[in-house]
Amino acid sequence: MNRKSMWSLQFSTVALVLIPAAIGINFLGKLFAELLKLPLWIDSIGTVLSAMLAGPIIGAIVGIINNVIYGFTTSPISFVYAITQAVIGLVVGIMAYKGWISSVKKAIILGLVVGFIAATVSTPLNIMFWEGMTGNVWGDALFAYLRANDNALWVASFADSIVVDVPDKVVTVLLSFLLFRSLPKNVKNMYDNHGEIEKL
Repeated sequence: MNRKSMWSLQFSTVALVLIPAAIGINFLGKLFAELLKLPLWIDSIGTVLSAMLAGPIIGAIVGIINNVIYGFTTSPISFVYAITQAVIGLVVGIMAYKGWISSVKKAIILGLVVGFIAATVSTPLNIMFWEGMTGNVWGDALFAYLRANDNALWVASFADSIVVDVPDKVVTVLLSFLLFRSLPKNVKNMYDNHGEIEKL
């Protein structure tokens, strides 16, 4: 069976409709985390789910537009972190296409990979715009401890990002995975990013 390349720029109508829906899911996740004062962001579920369904390009588009909207409505600094969201969409889309959402175990590994990559991408941004901190209470407490003990700025900042991004992305990917698995097969078949996902 011929399958559409995950890098194709020919988007179906359902893939385009998915973009605003996924952005809405991101906003709901962010609102939920803020209302419950969770130590996580949970603002990438829509990005991750769209990447699982429609591939890395759609995932990256969702991530970028998501943060552009955040930038206009909540905080201008969110524009910069569109880079991180785009990378999340790309990584999840590629790994999903390669079969990394075929089980809970693989989804957890995917979450760990995404968390590590997100922290790596965000660290230089945190250093440039936030003096190395993330704005997360737990992460910034670790940052302050490491700096007080003469650790390098980039080490403290990366540790700050890791303790926030890794658990956040594991939870995000698992929630997205469960949503993906709960979708009817005919809904999943409407998207062209099947790849090895058809093993599910």
